[in-house]
Amino acid sequence: MPEDDRKDATRDAVAREIDTAVDEQVSGLPPEQAEALREKIRLRVRDEIERDLRARTVSERREAARLAREARKREIHTEEGETFLRFNRNFRFQHMVMFSSVILLIITGMPLKFPNFILSRFVINFWGGIQNSTIVHRIGAGMLIYFMVHHFLYTILTRDGRRDFVLLLPKLGDAKDIAHNIRHFLGKVPDKPRFGRFSYIEKFDYWAVYWGCIIMIGSGLFLWFETDVLRFLPKYSLDVAHEMHSDEAMLATLAIVIWHFYNVHFNPDRFPGTLLWWHGRMSEHEMKEEHPLELEEIVARRAKQAVEGGNR
Repeated sequence: MPEDDRKDATRDAVAREIDTAVDEQVSGLPPEQAEALREKIRLRVRDEIERDLRARTVSERREAARLAREARKREIHTEEGETFLRFNRNFRFQHMVMFSSVILLIITGMPLKFPNFILSRFVINFWGGIQNSTIVHRIGAGMLIYFMVHHFLYTILTRDGRRDFVLLLPKLGDAKDIAHNIRHFLGKVPDKPRFGRFSYIEKFDYWAVYWGCIIMIGSGLFLWFETDVLRFLPKYSLDVAHEMHSDEAMLATLAIVIWHFYNVHFNPDRFPGTLLWWHGRMSEHEMKEEHPLELEEIVARRAKQAVEGGNR
């Protein structure tokens, strides 16, 4: 029975019970008083029933929505399959330090580049003035320097670091992947390129950060210790450092907001975002979509280990 018909049947049944009960209570009263009392009771009971039905309807809808969400979660979990650890704890820590420092540097540095904007004055006042804003900016700079030193040592001293560094080096295959992807976007080929551990997009992200850190840290140290720099270099070296620092900061901000945030968080396949940066894991479904060659390597390695283990 449809929900509306069921509600109408319930109302009619209750109305008949109410009329029977009311008739018993007003049987000894004059007709006019009995009818007035009967109508008053009927209206009050009807209001109570309507409220109860509305409450039940809302409760049922919430329960149905909750069950639907749980079913969808189970469905997604089944679709996603096994999860694979893509980035270890050390790498995730580096990334957190890096993006925290970059956020601090952007929100304290952009107001200096655009001092006449209302938002710039608000941000500077939020920190308590230009003096405090400068201190916070240098804290962010210190974090970025620490990140670069940490990452450099990680690349040299750890097996995962050395492996990833080699895999992040640009290769001829990346140019082929770019051409293939453009043709895929234009509808010329049905399938997108198959990537290994790092696609050309991730390589661009990595080397943009690497280059940007060298420029920003180098020019920033010139401006931070300008008195010492002027002892050995002419004044125009500081002017060059200032332009490099300012323009690279603008370029980095745009690259992060437009390029990186879209690919990692705002892409329709990822929206409203990914927690890969937190737990470092990627589902089997995501691996098949984004890094199928790496997934095939993992499966082949497991099969080989299983064979070797069975031969012992």
